[in-house]
Amino acid sequence: MITDPVADMLTRIRNAITIRADKVDIPASRLKLEVVKILKEEGFIRAYKILKDEKQGILRIALKYIDGSSVISGLKRISRPGRRVYAGSKKVPKVMGGVGIAILTTSKGILSDTTCRRESVGGEVICYVW
Repeated sequence: MITDPVADMLTRIRNAITIRADKVDIPASRLKLEVVKILKEEGFIRAYKILKDEKQGILRIALKYIDGSSVISGLKRISRPGRRVYAGSKKVPKVMGGVGIAILTTSKGILSDTTCRRESVGGEVICYVW
């Protein structure tokens, strides 16, 4: 059993980028699917799809490379099960001066930092991607 599934997902993506894999498979969940949707909207990955399995399904992520280097240069888990990190609507973090994104879980769903600022909503900071 995995105690932090989001950290596991980020580690799998980081490891796949290290070996320059085209795609990575991770166990699916609604939270992971929403995070991957934001990564797709922000242009960090090429595509994703859910493959049906007997139990929970598999989320296949197609990674994006430009001139042989990955679009994602870093991933960092911020809020962990042992230490939750929250940001108010006026203190939503900027990642790498606006180059990266912060993904937050809010009362309006899972949103990127730019959407949180636009809708003036805060929440738990899941991770940073740059």
